[in-house]
Formats: sequence, structure tokens, C-alpha cells
Amino acid sequence: MRWGVILLLTSLFFLISLRSKMESEKLEFVIPDNFPKSVYDFGNNPLTEEGFQLGRNLFYDPILSRDSTISCASCHLQFTGFAHVDHEVSHGIDGRKGTRNVPALINLAWNKFFHWDGGVNNLEVQGINPVTHPKEMDNTLEEVIFRLKNSNKYQQLFTAAYGDDEVSTSRIFKAITQFVVSLVSSNSKYDQIMRKEQGINFTAQEQNGYKLFKKQCASCHTEPLFTNDFFASNGLSLDSNFLDYGRYGITQNSEDKYLFKIPTLRNIEYTYPYMHDGRFSTLKEVLNFYNGLNHDLEYLSKTLKKPMKMTDNEIKDLLSFLLTLTDKTFLFDQRFLYPK
Repeated sequence: MRWGVILLLTSLFFLISLRSKMESEKLEFVIPDNFPKSVYDFGNNPLTEEGFQLGRNLFYDPILSRDSTISCASCHLQFTGFAHVDHEVSHGIDGRKGTRNVPALINLAWNKFFHWDGGVNNLEVQGINPVTHPKEMDNTLEEVIFRLKNSNKYQQLFTAAYGDDEVSTSRIFKAITQFVVSLVSSNSKYDQIMRKEQGINFTAQEQNGYKLFKKQCASCHTEPLFTNDFFASNGLSLDSNFLDYGRYGITQNSEDKYLFKIPTLRNIEYTYPYMHDGRFSTLKEVLNFYNGLNHDLEYLSKTLKKPMKMTDNEIKDLLSFLLTLTDKTFLFDQRFLYPK
């Protein structure tokens, strides 16, 4: 009888400890004060420390690619805003070139569409594309699951995250989602000023640049996310090598020709090269392009039909403001680094 009571008490103590441990591992997704409500549904994928760490390990692990040479981080580097600055377009397995510039992974919880053409509208399945695309990781989901099931490391990580070591497509990409959805950038100089932090102010040049930004750019690059998460044609000529018609490739609607997803401008200083095909290497090139845009183009979006007519000094001022969107807290956040 005595041993039965001891066993019962021991079991209850274990269950209480386990419950307490599980509750302490939950992570809260904090929405910055000046941000709108996020659109990602955390109800089906609640953040936990173990889920985040599993996703972090998967994000940095080349095991996901066919020959174990390419990871998500190969194209999405933290120090460059989780973009890729070495190439105009993505480079995958065996040096194969894609057709588009690598988009930055910033504030994805507020995105309804993913990829330059918006071909994916669910963050939890977005990662399937790079893993299986022949010009990126060129792997199969079956092979990825087989490798992870046979890894002692991932047996432990999946058990910690989900309670057992079952490996499935859903679990893999929900974990990766927990990592990438946590990549929130909200502590740039701009943010500090919007929060009215003491001693932080725009310089005269930055302030004038901000006024120009609100006049010339804000209709598409809407504050505070600096994107409206929609699509536009900015007048770029069609690249004869790629023949990329943007969203039209998804919808086959002729009105969607030349439409590409409007990227965030946060950390824009570090996420070069610019445009969907990486044709511009500097921000000054980008601003000069918009300032000299041919506004009679039939396929140009309405928001760009009005000429900017900025002077050289005004371009410098606008550039100065864009640099205030750099968030070094985000770029050097230890939690987003390669897991040790």
C-alpha cells in the first residue's frame, strides 16, 4: 500500500512538472506597438521554444537539399535581412540559376502572399517550393522525411517539439514557419522615432526624405510595414533571358502581366540587389529609375503614373530616409543565428 501511494505521488509530481515545463515553453508573438494585427493564424501552429528551435535547425541545415549542400540560409542570410546579396538571381544546387532575386524574409506574419508572383498564400506550405524545386534544393519530401527520421539529432528535436519523434511534412514546415514567422524587424531608427523614444530624431535631411517618401512612395510601400502586400507593375522592361511576366504566370489573367509583389523596404540598405530580377545593385539606381520612369507605359500601375520630378538633392534626402529603416537589432539578433 505504501509503495502504491509513493508511486502515485511520484506519477502526479511528474505530470505536474511536465505540465509546468510545457507551459513555460510557450512563446508569445509580440506585435510591435506601431504595427497592425498580424494575419498569420497562430491557432493552428502555436509558438513554442522547441518548435522554434526545431525550425531554426531545419532552416540552417543543408540536409534538406538533394546533395546536402544547400540550406534555406544559403539564400537567406541574416546579416543581409535574410536576403542574398551575392547574385542577381537565386543560385541553387549544382550552381543552377533561378529566374528571380531572393526576397527578404522580414515580418512574414503580416503577409498574405509569398513569392514575387504571390503563387503561395500559406506560409506553412511556402517552404515546400524551394525544397522540391529543381533549381533550388531539388529534393523530394519523401527523401527529406527519410533523412530526418534516421537522424538522432532530429529524433530528439521532433520529440521535444511535438511530444514524439514522428516526422511528417506538416511538422517539418510548421516548425520552419515558427522560425521564419519570428523574424520580426521593428527597431529601426524610424521605429524609435515613431515610438517617440527620448533623444531619437530625424536629421533635417532624413525629415525631408520622409516627407518625400510619403508623397512619392507610400501608396505602395505603406507604413509601418513598408509594403501593402499587394502587386504592382513598376515599369520595368521585360528581361529577354527570363521572360518573367510575374503574377500572370499564376493567374493567366492578362491584367496581371508585369505585376510583382511589392517588397518591404525595411532593412533595404542590406537587401540588395533590387527588383524581382536583381537588375539594380544600388538604391541610387532604383531611385533614379523611378525618377526617370516613362509614365506613358500601358502596363504601368496607376500609382506610378504621376511623374516624381525629384532633384538630385531630393533623391539624396529620400535615400537618407530609407537608411533609417535599417534595424541592426534584427540583423544581429542572436536567436536568429546558426544554432550551436
